[in-house]
Formats: sequence, C-alpha cells, structure tokens
Amino acid sequence: MKKTILTALAATTCMMTMNGQPKLSATNIDEVLQAMTLEEKARLLVGGANNFFGDQAVVGGEATLVAGAAGTSPEIARLGIPATVLTDGPAGVRIDPTRKGDSQTYYATGFPIGTCLASTWNTELVGKVGEAIGNETKEYRCDVILGPGMNLHRSPLCGRNFEYYSEDPFVTGKIGAAYINGVQSQGAGVSAKHFAVNSQETERTSVDERVSQRALRELYLRGFEIAVRESQPWTIMSSYNQVNGQYSMGNRDLLTSILRDDWGYKGIVMTDWIGIRQGLPTITEVQAGNDLMEPGQPAQVNEIIEGVKSGKLSMADVDRNVRRMLEYIVKTPSFHKYPATNKPDLKGHAAITRQTACEGIVLLKNGPHPASPRGGEPRLTLPLGGGGGGLTVALFGENSYNFLPGGVGSGCVHTPYVVDMVEGLKNAGIKSSESLTDIYRKYVDYARVKFQYERHPAKWFQTEEMGPQKYPEIAVNAIAIGKEVQGADAAIVTIGRQAGEGIDRDLETEFNLIPEERQLIIDVCQAFHAAGKPVVVIINSGSVIETASWNSYPDAIVCAWQPGEEGGNSVADILTGKVCPSGKLTMTWPLAATDHPSTRNFPGLVDFYTYQVARTGERKLANYDFTNHEEDIYVGYRYFDTFNKEVSYPFGFGLSYTTFAYSKPAVKVSGNNVTVSVTVKNTGKVAGKEVAQVYVTAPKGQIEKSAQELKAFAKTRELKPGESETLTMQIPVRMLASFDEAGSQWLTEGGNYTFNIGASSRDIRCTATAKVGQYTEKVSNALAPKVKLNLLKQ
Repeated sequence: MKKTILTALAATTCMMTMNGQPKLSATNIDEVLQAMTLEEKARLLVGGANNFFGDQAVVGGEATLVAGAAGTSPEIARLGIPATVLTDGPAGVRIDPTRKGDSQTYYATGFPIGTCLASTWNTELVGKVGEAIGNETKEYRCDVILGPGMNLHRSPLCGRNFEYYSEDPFVTGKIGAAYINGVQSQGAGVSAKHFAVNSQETERTSVDERVSQRALRELYLRGFEIAVRESQPWTIMSSYNQVNGQYSMGNRDLLTSILRDDWGYKGIVMTDWIGIRQGLPTITEVQAGNDLMEPGQPAQVNEIIEGVKSGKLSMADVDRNVRRMLEYIVKTPSFHKYPATNKPDLKGHAAITRQTACEGIVLLKNGPHPASPRGGEPRLTLPLGGGGGGLTVALFGENSYNFLPGGVGSGCVHTPYVVDMVEGLKNAGIKSSESLTDIYRKYVDYARVKFQYERHPAKWFQTEEMGPQKYPEIAVNAIAIGKEVQGADAAIVTIGRQAGEGIDRDLETEFNLIPEERQLIIDVCQAFHAAGKPVVVIINSGSVIETASWNSYPDAIVCAWQPGEEGGNSVADILTGKVCPSGKLTMTWPLAATDHPSTRNFPGLVDFYTYQVARTGERKLANYDFTNHEEDIYVGYRYFDTFNKEVSYPFGFGLSYTTFAYSKPAVKVSGNNVTVSVTVKNTGKVAGKEVAQVYVTAPKGQIEKSAQELKAFAKTRELKPGESETLTMQIPVRMLASFDEAGSQWLTEGGNYTFNIGASSRDIRCTATAKVGQYTEKVSNALAPKVKLNLLKQ
C-alpha cells in the first residue's frame, strides 16, 4: 500500500511544474484549462505556423516542426501542451522529400486518388490504405493528415473531383469512414474535408452555395454524417465557401447545430487555410464552433483576447473550444512522444498501392479482338493474348510516358518514383516500340522545360512541386503509325487529364478530347484494325471525360484513373489478366458535361451559357458570386435514372473478365433495420470479384423522390469459376428516409419498398419487396436558404 501511494504521488508530481502548475494529461484537462491564461487560450485556438510554401510564418514562436507540412497547433510549454503537426493529403503524406543539409530523403507513398479508391467499392481494402497512410503520418512525425476529401461530384467539371469519392453520399460516407478508421487505428488523426458544399474551385473562397435544406441533408452533408457516426474523425475542416449566405467557417448552424447537436460529433473543427478573412471576424468563427484557425496569424490571437475583454466573445465559448483542443491533443503522437523513425515501410505500402489501384481500375469496354474468326464465340481483346508475355506494343500518347499518379495542389504527394506505362509493361514481359519511346521521351523532356518557362507566375499550381503536369498532346502522322503497325502486336493509346486545387476544368480542353487526341485514336485504330491488330485506350484521369464521340473506335477502354506511384504496374496487371478487373464507377459518365442539370449553374460554364443567352435569349443562371443548386436532389444518377436520360456509362458500371449470376434475393425487416441478402455466383471461366449494389425505390408519398437511391453494397471475395457467395447487407430504416423540410425531420414513409439488386444502377439482376413502417427523426431547423430557388421537379 505504501508503495502504491508513493507511486501515485510521484506520478502526480510529474504532472506539475516546479511552480505547481499542472502539466497536460488525459485525466487533468479541466485542471489545465483552469490554469491557462486568456492569452494562452487564444493562442491555442490559432494555428502555430504555415510552412506549405517553405515560409516560416509563426504564432507564439514555433515554426512548422516538419518541413513541408501544412501547419501546426501551437505549443504551450508551461503547461506541457505540445505543438501538433498537420500534413496535407489525402492520397499520402505531403512533406518536403529533401531537406537542406540532410542526405536522407523523406518521400512518401503515393496512393490512388479518391475516385480510384472509391471505385474499388472495397471498404476493407480502403481501410488498409488508411492504415498505411496513418503509419506514414506518424513515422514522419506528423499528427493529422488533412483528408479524406468528402465533397460530392456535383459537376464533372469540378477541379478537385479527383480527391473526392463519388456523386453519391452513401458511397462517400462508407469509403470515407473506412479510410478514417484505418488512419486512426494507427494513432494518427484525419481532417475530413471540406465541410461543406465545396463542389467547385472557381471563387471557392467567397462563393455562396445556395442549396435547399433537403439537398443539403440528403446529399451534401450525408456522407459527412455517415463518417462521423461510424468513425468519429479527430478533426473536420470547415470549407472556404459560404452556405446559404454564411461562411462555413462562421456558420453555427453547420458547425454546432448539425455537426454536434444532431450528429454527436466529439472532435475539433479547424478552418481551411485562409487566416483572417474580410467580412468574417475570428470571434464569429469561435462562436460558431471552429476550434482551430489555420494557418494562424497573430492578429487572430489578439482579436480573441480583445473580444473577451470587450464582452463580444464569451469566455464560455473560448473555454469550450479550448477544452476540445486539449481533448484532441492528448490523442496525438506528439503528446505521446512517439519515437518517429522517418523510415516508414515504403516497399510494403507500395504493394498495397498496387493492389488497391488494380481493384479501382474500371474496364469500360472489352470488344472482340479484330482478328477473331467470324462465327462462334469471339475472342475478347483483353486480357492480352498469352498474358502479354513476349508481345510488343506501340505506346501512343504523351501520358504513356508521363503517367499521372495523382492530381495537383495540396493533394499531391512527393513520391520516390512513378511507374509509367513503359516500365509497367516491361515488368510484365511486354516490349514497347523503341522508336516511339525515343520520340515521346524526348518530347516530354522538351515539353516540361517549355511548360515551366512559359508558365504564368499567378498559376502556382502549374509547378512540379505542386504535382505532375499534363503536357500538350502531339500528332503522329500516318507514315509513323504505319511503321508501328509492322512491328507491334497491339497499340495502346493513353489519354491523360490533370486537374487540381484552385481551378475548375475547362469544358472543351479538359472534359472533351482535343482534336489531336481524337485524331490520334482514329488514325491508330484504322491502321491497326486494317492489319487485324487491337487498340486499347487507357484513360489516365482523376475525373470523368467525354467518351461518346470516340468510344466506338478502340477495341477496349480501361479507366485507370490516377492510380498512384505503382500505376504502370497496376495497369499492366489488368491488361495481362494477372488481376481480373472488379472496379465500378462511382459517378455517371454522361454523353456530354452539359447533360448534368447542375452545369446550368456551374461557374465554369459561364461562357457557354452566355453564348446560349445570346443565341436564344435564355436567362443566364451561372454567376461567380453564387451558385444556385436548382437541380436540388437530382445530382448524378438520381437525375439520369429518374428522367431516363441516356448516358455513356451508368453509375456503378464496370466490366469483368468473367461473368456473375445473382439469385435468392431476400429482404427482412426487423424493428428499425432491414437485412438484404443475395447470392452471387461466378459463372465464367476465370476467378474474379463482383460488387452487388442495392438500389431502393420508395413508395409514392407526400415527398417527391428520385427513381432509386443506393442504400447498400458489398463486394465478394475472389470467387473461382462456379463458386458462390451469399452477401448480407444491413440498411437502417433511418437511411431510407427523405428529409421533410416542413417538419425539420427525417421521414421514412410507410409502405412497400422495392430493393433492386444489381451490377450497376441500370443493370438490375433481381428484386425483392418489403413493407416498412413509418419512421421519423426530428433534427435542427438549420441552414435555410435566404433566397428562393427554382428547384427542378419531375
């Protein structure tokens, strides 16, 4: 007993300074809070430093602790409060790979981008990616990675769609929660972003996103809600933009009423990197529920202090936020003095990257090989004959040689290497044309130098430091293509697209193919088909592109996305049949970008609709100061399926090298839960995985609804030919609800619900029905629009 008492006294003493001041621990947060001065409290709520561009802006005396990290929370040494380090993401840890006077390198694994991760539909695998990223975050002495990106693909022209998962909030929430749980299982944190409705980059720091309460709840907030309820992220990042007339960073409805009161969020909220902003006092951000102002400026500390002294800001609000900061800090590696090695397992994580990319790659087309004999079952183009070994291919397109592993901006990762198509095919035993390789390698070197020399200084994202750049495509004439036909067994044309932070995509040059690209595909296909040889197009893009005008020419089309540092190896694994493709689209690929109703109110199309106004006298709807979400709930497949619009590739689509049969659909309602099951059988000739998707059609009621909504999905294990697996999925009745604005409630209307189970939203294999009772759930009456919106109706 005496020994126990002495030990306890010693431990208590260790938590005190020589002056009797407490030192922070997980059990004395209230005591530390009481001991803090007003200045210390204000400092803790303002970011400590910003070293994103190599500067050393500091608050309170400490610079960023890890070179190239985005920022910190401040240290208060007197009370044992350490600084914590925030690093950009979400496709990997973004820090400086080299440091002055240090021979060691600090490269991080470049994982597949968000669209590729989501296209795996494999939450277990995404969790493993999260674990690897969490490990690298911690080993590189960081505490929080700024990701995942969880905004919706409202329009295919958003510049940061590559970071985001889907046009569907359920996929977004499930994939996001898997990523978060993976990272946080390693003792590092995340910052789910950008909360909320950051669905465009044009004027992102000021635009007012005007959207109905229903669309907010059902679409733009739902993914975050799922992630909060299933993973409790350590931090959430409030977005730059306004939501219904109020900046997200100072929006109490958003950050307190919905996030904390309705959803039960326990972590901290930090701002996106903007500091002091016109028209939004820091004290308003504190009051709204923003706990950490990033990157942090001394004037913000002073404003908080003066706000309390003048009575404009209550000490209760300050103490509430400081307590949440302390609760966050005691979780971190910095607090626990984790012995970071600066040497994560890059080789092991590269293997995870390669596997994940393979599962996220989507096979869009696999037609008959042009040399297939007429009559009988045709031989398909992919996988390449004999597993590809011994073949020679002609590689066209500058992105075959300048393969894009990820996007640009804060989401790029400094990787130790990138496997391009030449190297990936070589590793699979496939030769590439020496002449084309020589031409394109020299062109890429030239284009890189020219691109940087001609770059406008204001375009900060167009530097190699901010991510790999896309260079203009070059033409290859008929004579050169003819020479390649003679020596190659097949042709591969890679079409690349780059996008990123700060700018949205151009309709004509980044969504559509440019004339040089379209002509290259046509010319290569004509020449190789004349010789009975196949052509495969690889899409190396983080976002959707137009395909309807050219997809009839090649024999196969593979959407590789931006698959991370192992990209060339992953694509080769698919082309050779080493891996059977199982990726599925998490967004609709329209015939044209303007088929999306959202594009009528998307700033990137102002010029397009100005032309329309001049031609037809139609009212111009797009504006740089605000965006009216007049499509309401009809985003993505919710629009295309409800209004029966033709598309290039539907939501959930993806081909395989094998075939699957669905049988024995069953639905059981028990209390407030619905259980859906289906048996999936591999009826083909090779092993593969399948994703079963459950789309629910609600009975007609008082609230207008889309034709169907995704409510569950599951991916099989790898099934051998003839093997079956029964998948069982749970759907809470509350997830069947629509948002009833009049009652400020979630409402699942009673009646017969149809559960459509299929391989995509337009490939339903079996159905089952069940009677579901009414369910209601009252929530805050928050975020009402301040202007009348002309909402799309059926």
